[in-house]
Amino acid sequence: MTAALAAAVALLATGCASDGGDGESGGLPGLTPSASAPRSPGPESSGPAGTPEPSPPPAKGSVRTASTLTEGLKSPWGVAVLPGGDLLVASRDEGTVTRVGAEDGKKTPVGSVPGVSPGGEGGLLGLAVSPAFASDRQVYAYFTTESDNRIARMLFDERKPAGQQLGAPDTVLRDIPKGLTHNGGRIAFGPDKMLYAGTGEVGETGLAQDPESLGGKILRMTPDGRPAPDNPKPDSLVYSLGHRNVQGLAWDSRDRLWAAEFGQNTWDELNLIEPGKNYGWPEVEGRGGKAGFVDPVAQWPTEEASPSGIAYAEGSIWMAGLRGERLWRVPLDGTKPSADPEAFLTGKHGRLRTVVAAGGSRLWLVTSETDTRGTPERGDDRILGLEVS
Repeated sequence: MTAALAAAVALLATGCASDGGDGESGGLPGLTPSASAPRSPGPESSGPAGTPEPSPPPAKGSVRTASTLTEGLKSPWGVAVLPGGDLLVASRDEGTVTRVGAEDGKKTPVGSVPGVSPGGEGGLLGLAVSPAFASDRQVYAYFTTESDNRIARMLFDERKPAGQQLGAPDTVLRDIPKGLTHNGGRIAFGPDKMLYAGTGEVGETGLAQDPESLGGKILRMTPDGRPAPDNPKPDSLVYSLGHRNVQGLAWDSRDRLWAAEFGQNTWDELNLIEPGKNYGWPEVEGRGGKAGFVDPVAQWPTEEASPSGIAYAEGSIWMAGLRGERLWRVPLDGTKPSADPEAFLTGKHGRLRTVVAAGGSRLWLVTSETDTRGTPERGDDRILGLEVS
């Protein structure tokens, strides 16, 4: 356990709901979101079945904020965990990567990603560390350029001076559709060591149902950007389709893939992803019971969620809410929740962008108040250390 997490202080329970708006979920593109409510005062199968699912967690969970690891981050978005536990954090709007010490929260500039073109919901988004990082030292990034969204890998050389540790980007995938909104952006390596990417339909809803488009999909590829050899269709990167805007990817203890997705005006979703399945957008939003489409495992009104990052810990999926300004817990029993979702930290820390498993019952939670849609206060944005059950 890190020193930052050892000093647990306060049990935080669910608070009152916020009515803050967020264009990444409810509402139509271009509408001005309403101001967030004032905050309360306060300091992962894509593959075969693996280990057995643990006994269902208790119906009631808990969340303790152990510490504020660091603060003063600007538009933080993607987070990748280095083998030793330190974090790499992407700044969406500045196009930079910062290393944050897991023990002391010290921030060290790593470098900039050339070619990033921030705007709207685009910029430097997801980060992932190669599963062979010990030997290849590769860091992957999903980012928006002037012409597209793309995924590139960069050599991370810690021997170089701070701010100059990222090598030139080697593009592994280009021509993912880009837009002012719905750029997706989350990337992660699965238990199968394949690279997964959640993309958005950039406001062109037909892309989600077009099997030839990379928009509105979950993509699965080799570390070199080629279609994974056992994808649903040979020579296609598409793993699942019918998505509006996927920004959360995580695997559970059985190596099953879960994804969080922004709805439009009615329902945000948590989906259990199966290869080749169609998740409905734009024909269905939320549970529609319509033949040919997979219904979500859980759904929320858009004002209560606007889900971005998710993580798996202690038998549950934990989901960060932007507009909802809360952390959702979805306890799992096989392929369905074992109890109703629970909300924690409501309104305590503002908009929540990314949640990352930190081992055992620990999570890192990243706020998102400086992304132009929040109401930043002194010290924003932050990474919080949580103990959960």
